[in-house]
Amino acid sequence: MTWETVIGLEVHVQLRTRTKMFCGCRTTFGDPPNTNVCPVCLGLPGALPVPNAGAVRLAVGGALALGCTVHPTSVFARKNYFYPDLPKGYQISQFDQPLATGGRVGFDSPERGRIEVGITRLHLEEDAGKLIHDRFPGKTAVDLNRAGIPLAEIVGEPDLRSPAEARAYLTTLRQILIYAGVSECSMEQGSLRVDANISLRRPGDAVLGTKTEVKNMNSFANVERALEAERARQAVLLESGGRVAQVTLLFNAATGQVKPTRSKEESHDYRYFPDPDLPPLVLSPAWLEEQRAVLPELPEARRGRLESALGIPAYDARVITSEAALADYFESVVAAGVEPKTAANWVMGDVMTSFNERGSFPVSPPRLAELAALVRQGVVSHQAGKRVYQELAQSPDEHPRTAAERLGLFQVSDQDALGGWVEEVLAAHPGEVARFRGGETKLMSFFVGQVMKRSRGKADPKGVQPVLADKLK
Repeated sequence: MTWETVIGLEVHVQLRTRTKMFCGCRTTFGDPPNTNVCPVCLGLPGALPVPNAGAVRLAVGGALALGCTVHPTSVFARKNYFYPDLPKGYQISQFDQPLATGGRVGFDSPERGRIEVGITRLHLEEDAGKLIHDRFPGKTAVDLNRAGIPLAEIVGEPDLRSPAEARAYLTTLRQILIYAGVSECSMEQGSLRVDANISLRRPGDAVLGTKTEVKNMNSFANVERALEAERARQAVLLESGGRVAQVTLLFNAATGQVKPTRSKEESHDYRYFPDPDLPPLVLSPAWLEEQRAVLPELPEARRGRLESALGIPAYDARVITSEAALADYFESVVAAGVEPKTAANWVMGDVMTSFNERGSFPVSPPRLAELAALVRQGVVSHQAGKRVYQELAQSPDEHPRTAAERLGLFQVSDQDALGGWVEEVLAAHPGEVARFRGGETKLMSFFVGQVMKRSRGKADPKGVQPVLADKLK
């Protein structure tokens, strides 16, 4: 039986500030438990919150990057619930008057091509603490370092129709927020967290089915896996005549299963009301225009510029702009004098590999430009150039020519040397020589490869083929 999947995502993004939302405590990840706390984030009597101006600026930048309307006036509210990691007994958030509403995120769906997902709202709030269940046997520990860290909650419309689309949307959203400088968006460190709402309905139905919310997902791949599992669970339940209950579920990455934990709260369960300690947040039109003016170039615009201005293929532009740092490096290599397509090939190959392994660029753009020039001039082959790159990654101050000479990788064009390698290869493969002379000319590439192998990459490939053709007559 066919069901239509409807998915909406709520994304909590930690804003890239040094201090918390309403106090001066540090936001450093990995500090000893309960060391970044004070009377404000602990909710002690008499302590008063003061909004972090930097967090407001970053949240506004994120909202503008997502095409939202930022409202001149928004209101902080108290979201009341009781849990061990919430020392005040309420969370300062925003409810009926959020910071921003009405944005859109466009991306390529794996199933439907180019689509857009609406952004219902983006609002500011503070984070709760963290419960640790594996530190002490039989006990749960509470770490309040995270309590009060500034968050932007981004609530998407239920416009997604598959788990794969949800993953693609999250990838695009993360790119936009990183380009805008809003957050590091690291799921491993908890600076990006996703709650996924999913329901099923008959194709063509206008009314949404009963939704469930899935939590506890620590990667985009696990978001997709969790939604696949919950979609399958709901389908089996509905096809057997059962009803879906509105619950919150946790995803177990080890088993690939979801497990209900509690019934899903509604907004009235939290008893929202304006925080009496915080006045409305008022942003002047002039200040909002200043923030719009300093918004950096976003991924989609950058892709378009690289394609049109530098003439690189659309695929290359997508890969290069997947990370802002990678795109910056690519443009620096081009600025250092490397032809754009050549620069793209290097960046999408060896450079991206080392960046993924180290999180940095061990070879500077000028050094890579010098190496690319050696390959272009025929001093070293492209394969030898890759070996030189690995050496430079270990010794970044060494000149590429020096490294190539030390490794004995200068390309050999001398006819006598090439002829010697060719004769050795032909002597070692008499069967292939007979087949070539019998009409199998496609074996030429085999012989070229064998000469390159025997010369350990030193032979000039352009010079090898004429010598081979002569010897094979």
